[in-house]
Amino acid sequence: MQPPTELGNVRSLTVIQIMLAAACGMIIANVYYAQPLTGLISATFGMPHASTGLLVTLPLAGYGIGLLTIVPLGDRFENRRLAITLIGLEMLFTLALSLTTWATSYLFFAFLIGLVASAVQLLVPYITYLVPEQARGRAVGRVVSGVMLGIMLARPVSSMIAGVWSWREVFRMSAVLMAVVMVGLRFALPPRRPTQPPAYGSLLRSLGQIFVNTELLRRRGIYHAAMFGAFSVFWTAVPLWLSGPRFGLTQQGIAWVALAGVAGAIAPPIAGRIADKGLSQAGTAAAMLLASASFLFSDLARGHSDFSLAMVIANAILLDFAVSANLVFSQRAIYSLGAEQRSRLNGLFMATFFAGGAISSAASGWAFAHFGWAGVSVLGMLLPLAALLYFSTERRKQAVKCVSAGVP
Repeated sequence: MQPPTELGNVRSLTVIQIMLAAACGMIIANVYYAQPLTGLISATFGMPHASTGLLVTLPLAGYGIGLLTIVPLGDRFENRRLAITLIGLEMLFTLALSLTTWATSYLFFAFLIGLVASAVQLLVPYITYLVPEQARGRAVGRVVSGVMLGIMLARPVSSMIAGVWSWREVFRMSAVLMAVVMVGLRFALPPRRPTQPPAYGSLLRSLGQIFVNTELLRRRGIYHAAMFGAFSVFWTAVPLWLSGPRFGLTQQGIAWVALAGVAGAIAPPIAGRIADKGLSQAGTAAAMLLASASFLFSDLARGHSDFSLAMVIANAILLDFAVSANLVFSQRAIYSLGAEQRSRLNGLFMATFFAGGAISSAASGWAFAHFGWAGVSVLGMLLPLAALLYFSTERRKQAVKCVSAGVP
């Protein structure tokens, strides 16, 4: 049995992990809430159909820019204060979004919400400063599970709230949640200040050098760019498929399918335990194979039936499971490279795979328009297989180097 002081520390770390997971999920959800609501929001402002894509694109663009311009600040400024400041701004921006009556101001605040939502990637590595390396995978897995739950739940939750009240209520409720997150993190997180903070200009200039000189970061970024690409391919096209003639689902029906896919969020804690046992390489290959094979289930859907819908849901669950697991394997690896540049490493990693998701999402729409679900399925299968092919070229000396450095 552990001594009381050690037991207290364990309990404290557990509370921090739970709070970080919940906070990350609620923050990242703000980037995705509008995706199933584009029709309602554009109708409110009288936006032409050609410009409705901006409702989704601008928050994502803001988030991507924040990964490269805001997240690196974690290597310069005290992390708790920086994260709470960004969350406070997000609270104000979501409230403003719910009140605005002009399309232009909506788009402006939507971009800013994405920009400051990059605070998530200051909080995900926070736990790695508090736990020993042998438990780092499990700790990261718990926090990442919150991120994945936020992404997966955002769409069905916003659909259901908007269906009962209005799309404005989604963002008003989010503003309240951001206030709660601010208070909770202020009292739960210990301060974390970098020991030798570089100047901001040096931080930005170092990004390219770090990316070029760190093979593990490049590889893990490209691996997950393909995996997140498959995720984006599926979730971009599947609402169009489900609402089409074959299934004829309503907005609420699609929301329930998206909610079923949340079951894949059980993967991060499992992947964290696997990583802590030194099996990240095998786990990565298995995740890639599972992501590719998951599309075979939706290919079994023939006509409008419960069985066909079940196969689509199986595709969603297995794909989400594989992508979530691979994210933990990758972050567990890059977080072992260096504490003083961990925020920059995380920002570069996230920006790399985020770009893969954005490109794949566009390709998914094109594939569905020209080839239907068959084209989407082929694209979704090929992306993880391409990552697996690249993974197979990983030099043996890199594996030896990782093992000697304590990176699975």
